[in-house]
Amino acid sequence: MKTPKIFITRKCPEESLEALKSLGEVQMWDKEDEPCPRDLLLEKAKEADALLTMLSDQVDEELLNKAENVKVISNLAVGYDNINLDYAKQKNVIITNTPDVLTDTTADLTFALILAAARRVIEAADYVKEGKWTSWSPLLLAGADVHHKTIGIVGMGKIGQAVAKRAKGFDMNILYHNRSRDYDAENKLEAVYKSLNELLAQSDFVVCMTPLTNETKKMFNADSFRKMKSSAIFINTSRGGTVVEEDLIKALEEGEIAGAGLDVFENEPISPDHPLLKLPNTVALPHIGSATLETRYAMIDCCVQNIKSVLTGKSPITPLN
Repeated sequence: MKTPKIFITRKCPEESLEALKSLGEVQMWDKEDEPCPRDLLLEKAKEADALLTMLSDQVDEELLNKAENVKVISNLAVGYDNINLDYAKQKNVIITNTPDVLTDTTADLTFALILAAARRVIEAADYVKEGKWTSWSPLLLAGADVHHKTIGIVGMGKIGQAVAKRAKGFDMNILYHNRSRDYDAENKLEAVYKSLNELLAQSDFVVCMTPLTNETKKMFNADSFRKMKSSAIFINTSRGGTVVEEDLIKALEEGEIAGAGLDVFENEPISPDHPLLKLPNTVALPHIGSATLETRYAMIDCCVQNIKSVLTGKSPITPLN
Protein backbone atom coordinates (compact mmCIF):
# COMPACT_ATOMS: atom_id res chain seq x y z
CA MET A 1 0.00 0.00 0.00
CA LYS A 2 1.31 3.44 -1.01
CA THR A 3 2.48 5.65 1.86
CA PRO A 4 0.48 8.90 1.88
CA LYS A 5 2.40 12.13 1.31
CA ILE A 6 1.40 15.24 3.21
CA PHE A 7 2.74 18.72 2.54
CA ILE A 8 2.43 21.63 5.00
CA THR A 9 2.91 25.12 3.59
CA ARG A 10 4.24 26.88 6.71
CA LYS A 11 6.35 25.81 9.66
CA CYS A 12 4.23 24.28 12.43
CA PRO A 13 5.29 22.84 15.81
CA GLU A 14 6.68 19.35 15.33
CA GLU A 15 4.81 18.01 18.35
CA SER A 16 1.50 18.93 16.70
CA LEU A 17 2.25 16.76 13.68
CA GLU A 18 2.79 13.37 15.33
CA ALA A 19 -0.58 12.05 14.14
CA LEU A 20 0.38 12.86 10.55
CA LYS A 21 3.88 11.42 10.86
CA SER A 22 2.43 8.11 12.01
CA LEU A 23 0.19 8.16 8.96
CA GLY A 24 2.64 8.92 6.17
CA GLU A 25 5.50 11.04 4.87
CA VAL A 26 5.27 14.64 6.08
CA GLN A 27 7.11 17.48 4.37
CA MET A 28 6.92 21.08 5.51
CA TRP A 29 8.04 24.48 4.29
CA ASP A 30 10.35 25.39 7.16
CA LYS A 31 9.99 29.19 7.24
CA GLU A 32 7.76 30.88 9.82
CA ASP A 33 7.85 34.38 8.38
CA GLU A 34 7.79 33.64 4.63
CA PRO A 35 5.02 32.00 2.60
CA CYS A 36 5.81 28.85 0.70
CA PRO A 37 6.98 29.83 -2.82
CA ARG A 38 4.28 29.25 -5.40
CA ASP A 39 6.43 27.07 -7.65
CA LEU A 40 7.36 24.82 -4.73
CA LEU A 41 3.73 24.52 -3.65
CA LEU A 42 2.70 23.50 -7.17
CA GLU A 43 5.52 20.97 -7.30
CA LYS A 44 4.57 19.43 -3.93
CA ALA A 45 0.88 19.42 -4.83
CA LYS A 46 1.65 17.12 -7.77
CA GLU A 47 2.86 14.33 -5.49
CA ALA A 48 0.84 14.96 -2.33
CA ASP A 49 -2.19 13.11 -0.99
CA ALA A 50 -3.03 15.93 1.42
CA LEU A 51 -2.14 19.58 1.86
CA LEU A 52 -2.24 21.71 5.00
CA THR A 53 -2.50 25.26 3.70
CA MET A 54 -2.55 28.81 5.06
CA LEU A 55 -4.93 31.62 4.12
CA SER A 56 -2.06 33.17 2.14
CA ASP A 57 -1.93 30.13 -0.20
CA GLN A 58 -4.06 30.42 -3.31
CA VAL A 59 -5.87 27.12 -3.89
CA ASP A 60 -7.04 27.91 -7.40
CA GLU A 61 -7.66 26.00 -10.63
CA GLU A 62 -3.95 25.89 -11.43
CA LEU A 63 -3.07 24.23 -8.13
CA LEU A 64 -6.07 21.89 -8.15
CA ASN A 65 -5.19 20.74 -11.66
CA LYS A 66 -1.67 19.88 -10.47
CA ALA A 67 -2.97 18.13 -7.35
CA GLU A 68 -3.98 14.92 -9.10
CA ASN A 69 -3.63 12.70 -6.02
CA VAL A 70 -4.76 15.15 -3.36
CA LYS A 71 -7.80 13.96 -1.44
CA VAL A 72 -8.02 16.71 1.17
CA ILE A 73 -6.82 20.29 1.62
CA SER A 74 -7.02 21.45 5.22
CA ASN A 75 -6.97 25.25 5.48
CA LEU A 76 -5.59 26.77 8.70
CA ALA A 77 -8.29 29.46 8.94
CA VAL A 78 -12.01 29.93 9.25
CA GLY A 79 -12.18 32.04 6.09
CA TYR A 80 -11.65 30.34 2.74
CA ASP A 81 -11.70 33.13 0.16
CA ASN A 82 -8.26 31.84 -0.90
CA ILE A 83 -9.86 28.62 -2.16
CA ASN A 84 -11.92 27.89 -5.26
CA LEU A 85 -14.49 25.69 -3.52
CA ASP A 86 -16.56 24.96 -6.61
CA TYR A 87 -13.59 23.76 -8.64
CA ALA A 88 -12.32 21.69 -5.71
CA LYS A 89 -15.68 19.96 -5.64
CA GLN A 90 -15.43 19.25 -9.36
CA LYS A 91 -12.01 17.69 -8.75
CA ASN A 92 -13.36 15.64 -5.80
CA VAL A 93 -10.99 17.34 -3.36
CA ILE A 94 -12.35 17.77 0.16
CA ILE A 95 -11.72 21.22 1.66
CA THR A 96 -11.82 21.80 5.41
CA ASN A 97 -11.35 24.80 7.69
CA THR A 98 -11.01 25.54 11.41
CA PRO A 99 -14.29 26.99 12.72
CA ASP A 100 -15.29 27.43 16.35
CA VAL A 101 -11.83 27.03 17.92
CA LEU A 102 -10.92 30.67 17.25
CA THR A 103 -14.28 32.34 17.91
CA ASP A 104 -13.57 33.71 21.38
CA THR A 105 -9.95 34.57 20.64
CA THR A 106 -10.89 36.64 17.59
CA ALA A 107 -13.70 38.32 19.51
CA ASP A 108 -11.18 39.26 22.24
CA LEU A 109 -8.90 40.86 19.67
CA THR A 110 -11.82 42.68 18.05
CA PHE A 111 -12.77 44.21 21.35
CA ALA A 112 -9.13 45.05 22.04
CA LEU A 113 -9.15 47.05 18.79
CA ILE A 114 -12.34 48.84 19.82
CA LEU A 115 -10.73 49.86 23.11
CA ALA A 116 -7.36 50.74 21.56
CA ALA A 117 -8.91 52.93 18.87
CA ALA A 118 -11.41 54.62 21.17
CA ARG A 119 -8.96 55.31 24.00
CA ARG A 120 -6.01 56.13 21.69
CA VAL A 121 -3.90 53.45 23.38
CA ILE A 122 -1.20 53.19 20.71
CA GLU A 123 -0.84 56.97 20.45
CA ALA A 124 -0.58 57.24 24.22
CA ALA A 125 2.03 54.48 24.51
CA ASP A 126 4.12 56.13 21.77
CA TYR A 127 3.71 59.50 23.49
CA VAL A 128 5.36 58.11 26.61
CA LYS A 129 8.11 56.24 24.72
CA GLU A 130 8.99 59.36 22.72
CA GLY A 131 9.49 61.42 25.89
CA LYS A 132 6.60 63.78 25.16
CA TRP A 133 4.87 63.28 28.53
CA THR A 134 6.07 66.27 30.51
CA SER A 135 2.89 67.30 32.33
CA TRP A 136 -0.79 66.51 32.84
CA SER A 137 -3.64 68.39 31.23
CA PRO A 138 -7.41 67.80 31.22
CA LEU A 139 -7.73 66.81 27.56
CA LEU A 140 -4.35 65.17 27.02
CA LEU A 141 -4.92 62.29 24.56
CA ALA A 142 -8.61 62.28 25.41
CA GLY A 143 -10.45 59.59 23.50
CA ALA A 144 -14.02 58.30 23.45
CA ASP A 145 -15.97 56.20 25.92
CA VAL A 146 -16.89 52.67 24.94
CA HIS A 147 -19.34 51.90 27.73
CA HIS A 148 -23.00 52.72 27.06
CA LYS A 149 -22.27 53.50 23.41
CA THR A 150 -23.90 51.82 20.38
CA ILE A 151 -22.07 49.06 18.55
CA GLY A 152 -23.18 47.99 15.09
CA ILE A 153 -22.03 44.50 14.07
CA VAL A 154 -22.18 43.69 10.37
CA GLY A 155 -22.19 39.90 10.15
CA MET A 156 -23.78 38.19 13.15
CA GLY A 157 -22.08 34.81 12.86
CA LYS A 158 -20.40 33.06 15.75
CA ILE A 159 -17.61 35.61 16.09
CA GLY A 160 -20.03 38.51 15.68
CA GLN A 161 -22.17 37.08 18.48
CA ALA A 162 -19.08 36.63 20.67
CA VAL A 163 -18.24 40.33 20.12
CA ALA A 164 -21.83 41.22 21.06
CA LYS A 165 -21.45 39.20 24.28
CA ARG A 166 -18.42 41.29 25.22
CA ALA A 167 -20.27 44.48 24.31
CA LYS A 168 -22.98 43.58 26.82
CA GLY A 169 -20.35 43.67 29.55
CA PHE A 170 -19.75 47.31 28.62
CA ASP A 171 -23.49 48.07 28.72
CA MET A 172 -23.46 48.86 25.01
CA ASN A 173 -26.53 49.06 22.81
CA ILE A 174 -26.15 46.30 20.23
CA LEU A 175 -27.32 46.69 16.64
CA TYR A 176 -26.61 44.15 13.93
CA HIS A 177 -27.05 43.56 10.22
CA ASN A 178 -27.00 40.15 8.60
CA ARG A 179 -28.17 38.46 5.43
CA SER A 180 -31.08 37.18 7.52
CA ARG A 181 -32.36 37.96 10.99
CA ASP A 182 -31.08 35.81 13.84
CA TYR A 183 -33.91 35.72 16.36
CA ASP A 184 -31.92 33.54 18.74
CA ALA A 185 -29.12 36.13 18.88
CA GLU A 186 -31.71 38.86 19.37
CA ASN A 187 -33.19 37.06 22.36
CA LYS A 188 -29.89 36.04 23.95
CA LEU A 189 -27.96 39.25 23.34
CA GLU A 190 -30.72 41.86 23.19
CA ALA A 191 -29.42 42.74 19.74
CA VAL A 192 -31.60 44.81 17.44
CA TYR A 193 -31.72 44.07 13.70
CA LYS A 194 -31.23 47.08 11.42
CA SER A 195 -30.84 47.68 7.73
CA LEU A 196 -27.23 48.41 6.83
CA ASN A 197 -27.96 52.10 6.29
CA GLU A 198 -29.70 52.38 9.67
CA LEU A 199 -26.81 50.62 11.40
CA LEU A 200 -24.22 52.89 9.80
CA ALA A 201 -26.11 56.03 10.80
CA GLN A 202 -26.79 55.01 14.40
CA SER A 203 -23.60 53.23 15.52
CA ASP A 204 -20.68 54.68 17.45
CA PHE A 205 -18.60 51.63 16.53
CA VAL A 206 -19.16 49.84 13.21
CA VAL A 207 -17.62 46.37 13.31
CA CYS A 208 -17.14 44.33 10.13
CA MET A 209 -17.43 40.60 10.86
CA THR A 210 -18.51 39.29 7.44
CA PRO A 211 -16.79 36.66 5.33
CA LEU A 212 -15.42 37.87 1.99
CA THR A 213 -17.93 36.98 -0.72
CA ASN A 214 -19.12 38.55 -3.96
CA GLU A 215 -21.81 40.32 -1.91
CA THR A 216 -19.46 41.69 0.78
CA LYS A 217 -16.50 42.62 -1.41
CA LYS A 218 -15.86 46.39 -1.10
CA MET A 219 -19.11 46.83 0.83
CA PHE A 220 -17.48 49.50 3.02
CA ASN A 221 -16.83 52.35 0.63
CA ALA A 222 -17.15 56.12 0.35
CA ASP A 223 -20.92 55.92 0.51
CA SER A 224 -20.76 53.79 3.68
CA PHE A 225 -18.37 56.11 5.48
CA ARG A 226 -20.45 59.18 4.55
CA LYS A 227 -23.44 57.58 6.29
CA MET A 228 -21.53 57.02 9.54
CA LYS A 229 -21.32 59.50 12.41
CA SER A 230 -18.31 61.83 12.31
CA SER A 231 -17.50 60.49 15.80
CA ALA A 232 -17.76 56.83 14.72
CA ILE A 233 -14.92 54.31 14.73
CA PHE A 234 -14.68 51.58 12.09
CA ILE A 235 -13.31 48.16 13.09
CA ASN A 236 -12.39 45.34 10.71
CA THR A 237 -11.20 41.90 11.81
CA SER A 238 -12.80 39.94 8.97
CA ARG A 239 -11.17 40.38 5.56
CA GLY A 240 -9.47 43.40 4.02
CA GLY A 241 -11.30 42.93 0.73
CA THR A 242 -14.55 44.09 2.35
CA VAL A 243 -13.20 47.65 2.39
CA VAL A 244 -12.24 50.15 -0.32
CA GLU A 245 -9.06 51.31 1.40
CA GLU A 246 -8.72 54.54 -0.60
CA ASP A 247 -12.21 55.55 0.58
CA LEU A 248 -11.40 54.67 4.19
CA ILE A 249 -8.21 56.74 4.07
CA LYS A 250 -10.09 59.74 2.70
CA ALA A 251 -12.83 59.37 5.34
CA LEU A 252 -10.22 59.30 8.11
CA GLU A 253 -8.21 62.20 6.69
CA GLU A 254 -11.24 64.42 6.13
CA GLY A 255 -12.92 63.66 9.45
CA GLU A 256 -15.92 61.84 8.01
CA ILE A 257 -15.25 59.24 10.71
CA ALA A 258 -13.14 59.56 13.85
CA GLY A 259 -10.93 56.49 13.67
CA ALA A 260 -10.31 52.89 12.63
CA GLY A 261 -8.99 49.68 14.12
CA LEU A 262 -7.81 47.22 11.48
CA ASP A 263 -6.42 43.70 11.70
CA VAL A 264 -6.84 42.91 8.00
CA PHE A 265 -5.97 44.63 4.73
CA GLU A 266 -6.64 44.24 1.04
CA ASN A 267 -3.04 43.20 0.39
CA GLU A 268 -1.15 41.44 3.16
CA PRO A 269 1.39 42.03 4.50
CA ILE A 270 0.68 45.75 4.26
CA SER A 271 3.51 47.92 2.90
CA PRO A 272 5.35 49.97 5.57
CA ASP A 273 4.68 53.13 3.55
CA HIS A 274 0.93 52.46 3.22
CA PRO A 275 -1.04 55.68 3.84
CA LEU A 276 -3.12 54.03 6.59
CA LEU A 277 0.01 53.61 8.70
CA LYS A 278 0.63 57.36 8.64
CA LEU A 279 -2.73 58.24 10.21
CA PRO A 280 -2.69 58.85 13.98
CA ASN A 281 -6.35 57.87 14.26
CA THR A 282 -5.76 54.35 12.92
CA VAL A 283 -4.67 51.26 14.85
CA ALA A 284 -3.18 48.70 12.45
CA LEU A 285 -2.33 45.10 13.40
CA PRO A 286 -0.72 42.27 11.36
CA HIS A 287 -3.73 39.92 11.05
CA ILE A 288 -3.42 38.45 14.56
CA GLY A 289 -7.11 37.87 15.29
CA SER A 290 -6.60 34.24 16.33
CA ALA A 291 -2.96 34.57 17.39
CA THR A 292 -2.77 33.07 20.83
CA LEU A 293 -0.71 29.97 21.52
CA GLU A 294 -3.73 28.05 22.75
CA THR A 295 -5.86 28.87 19.74
CA ARG A 296 -3.20 28.38 17.08
CA TYR A 297 -2.35 24.94 18.51
CA ALA A 298 -6.07 24.09 18.47
CA MET A 299 -6.33 25.23 14.84
CA ILE A 300 -3.36 23.11 13.80
CA ASP A 301 -4.84 20.12 15.63
CA CYS A 302 -8.14 20.62 13.79
CA CYS A 303 -6.29 20.60 10.45
CA VAL A 304 -4.34 17.48 11.42
CA GLN A 305 -7.48 15.62 12.50
CA ASN A 306 -9.26 16.53 9.25
CA ILE A 307 -6.38 15.17 7.17
CA LYS A 308 -6.13 12.04 9.30
CA SER A 309 -9.85 11.39 9.01
CA VAL A 310 -9.93 11.68 5.23
CA LEU A 311 -6.75 9.66 4.60
CA THR A 312 -8.04 6.85 6.83
CA GLY A 313 -11.34 6.68 4.97
CA LYS A 314 -13.47 8.58 7.49
CA SER A 315 -15.54 11.71 7.10
CA PRO A 316 -13.79 15.05 7.64
CA ILE A 317 -14.56 16.86 10.89
CA THR A 318 -15.15 20.35 9.49
CA PRO A 319 -15.83 20.04 5.73
CA LEU A 320 -16.56 23.07 3.57
CA ASN A 321 -17.62 21.19 0.45
